[in-house]
Amino acid sequence: MPPGTRRLALLCASAAAWMLPATAQADQVKVAVAANFAGPLARIAEGFSTASGHTLSISVGSTGKLYSQIVAGAPFEVLLAADDATPKKLISEGHAVAGSNFSYAIGVLVLWSAQPGLVDDRGAVLASSRFARLAIANPKLAPYGRAAAEVIQARGLTDALAPRQVMAESIGQAYQFIATGNAELGFVALSQVAVPGQPVTGSYWRVPANLYGAIRQDAVLLKPGEKSAAATALLAYLKSPAARALIQQYGYGL
Repeated sequence: MPPGTRRLALLCASAAAWMLPATAQADQVKVAVAANFAGPLARIAEGFSTASGHTLSISVGSTGKLYSQIVAGAPFEVLLAADDATPKKLISEGHAVAGSNFSYAIGVLVLWSAQPGLVDDRGAVLASSRFARLAIANPKLAPYGRAAAEVIQARGLTDALAPRQVMAESIGQAYQFIATGNAELGFVALSQVAVPGQPVTGSYWRVPANLYGAIRQDAVLLKPGEKSAAATALLAYLKSPAARALIQQYGYGL
């Protein structure tokens, strides 16, 4: 065999030896994600899988419900919460890895209706009689529901709107209530109604940030994922330019 050909064969063999372990180590990450971020995470999963070879097993729910499942022993490896308090609490209780939490997005709250023209650009419809039902995620379980309650209180409408509220378990269920007409309008995440590449349906009011506390959404490495290279890789990927650009496309702050 000519020397040049021999060197090429050795280089190819070395490259194959380097690549095979990476393929063998490809793994699936069990991720618990707040309902508002389910859509963006599905898109992020595509890029992450292409870049790393790892895949995601995604469970969606309200942050409060996911917390209860984690404490009860659910084998999630990563939590993408809709607040920053829950990851800190999980760390303090020994269910998550200290120092692994960070903010991956700042949530934006909107008042949305599937009906064009129902919601005005100042949210004045809240004080009107133009609707019978208002969907809101349970403030005890969902940070976006808590933010919605703060907006209603800031507008001085807590008592007036109480009889018309339809309580949802999560922001995802609140969206479904509105989309199916079970509620004429309600509070959801901007990411649910302003999907990149799709036209916005209905009408919405982007709630001014001074009417509710900042929705700082944190990620954290859970104890079952402490020794998982794939789980660690996912958290690192969330900080990458590609992931951050996609998160911004969905209307989140960074």
